Amino acid sequence: MRSAREGFRPRAYALFAGVTLLALALCISAGSVGVPLTDTLHILWRALCGLPQQQGATDPAIILAVRLPRVLCVALSGAALALGGGAMQGLLRNPLADGATLGVASGASLGAVIAIAFGITLPGLPMAGETIMAMLFAFLSLLAVLGLAYRLDTSLATHTIILIGVVYSMFVSSALTLVLALAPEKIRQITFWTMGSLAAGNYPDALMLALALLIFGGALMLRARELNAFAIGEDTARHIGVDVRRVKLLVLVAVSALIGVCVSVGGTISFVGLVIPHMARMLAGPNHRRLLPACAFGGAVFLMFADLAARTILSPLELPIGVVTSLVGATLFVYIFYTTGRKGHA
Repeated sequence: MRSAREGFRPRAYALFAGVTLLALALCISAGSVGVPLTDTLHILWRALCGLPQQQGATDPAIILAVRLPRVLCVALSGAALALGGGAMQGLLRNPLADGATLGVASGASLGAVIAIAFGITLPGLPMAGETIMAMLFAFLSLLAVLGLAYRLDTSLATHTIILIGVVYSMFVSSALTLVLALAPEKIRQITFWTMGSLAAGNYPDALMLALALLIFGGALMLRARELNAFAIGEDTARHIGVDVRRVKLLVLVAVSALIGVCVSVGGTISFVGLVIPHMARMLAGPNHRRLLPACAFGGAVFLMFADLAARTILSPLELPIGVVTSLVGATLFVYIFYTTGRKGHA
C-alpha cells in the first residue's frame, strides 16, 4: 500500500498522458502549412487503424511523412532529457545538475562534429556516421570521466564526479574549436547542429529514442526509492541498505545513454534537463516516484512547444530548437530561483 501512495494514481497518469497527446496533436497540426486539428486527428486515426487516406490530398503526406516523425522525436527527446536531468539532480543533490553534468553531451557532440567535419559515413547510410560517432563518444566520455574520478577517489564521491565532468567539458570545448579550425567549410553545418535541430527526425530515429527511453528511462524509474535515499545523504543511504556505488554507476550509465542517443539524433539541446525538473518538483514534490514521471511528461510537452515556436516564429525561416530552449529555459530558471529565494527569506 505504501508504494501505491508514493506514486501517482492512474487518474494522474491519464491526465498527464492526455495533456501530452493534446500537445502532440496541436504541434502536428500547426506549421508553415496549417492543417485543422479535426483533419489532423482524422488522418492520424485512419493511419492508426490501417485505413487508406483520401486520394490526392496533400495533408496526409505532410502529417504522416514530415510532421509526425519529427514531433515524435521531439517529444521523446524532451522526455529523455528531462528525465535524465531529474535523476542527476537527485543523485548529485545539486539543483544545477542535469544530464550534461558529466560532459557526456559535450562528448557526444564532439563525435558527431568529427563525423560531419571529416565526412565519416557508413555505406548506404549517409547520416548514420553522425549517430554512431555521437553514441560512441558519449560512451567513451562516460568511461573517461568515471575512470578519472575513480583514480582520484575510489568511492566516486559526488563532488569528484562533478569536478571531473566540468574539466572534461572544458577539454571537449577546446577540441570542438580545433575541429572547427580544421574544417572551416563545414562551420555553418556544424554550428547549426550544435545548436540543436530535430528537423530531420524520422521514424527510425523515433524508434531508437523510444527504445532508449523504455530501457534506460525505465531503469531510472526503478531506482526512484534509492534516489529518495540519496536526497538525505550518501552516508545515510548506505546505512539504510542502499548499495551507493552500484546505484550511482547504474544511474550515471542510464543518464549518459539517454543523453548520447538524444544528442545523436538532435544535437545539443540545452536547459531542458535543468529547468523541467525544477518545474516538475513544484508540481509533484520531491518524491522521485512522482517526480521522474512528471519530468518525462513535462519535458515532452515543453520541447514540443519549443520546436513549434522554432519553426513558426520566423516562418519560413527555421530557428535551431536549442536557441528557443535556451531563451525560454534561462528566463524560467531565473524566475524559479527568484521566487524560491523570496520564499526562503520570507
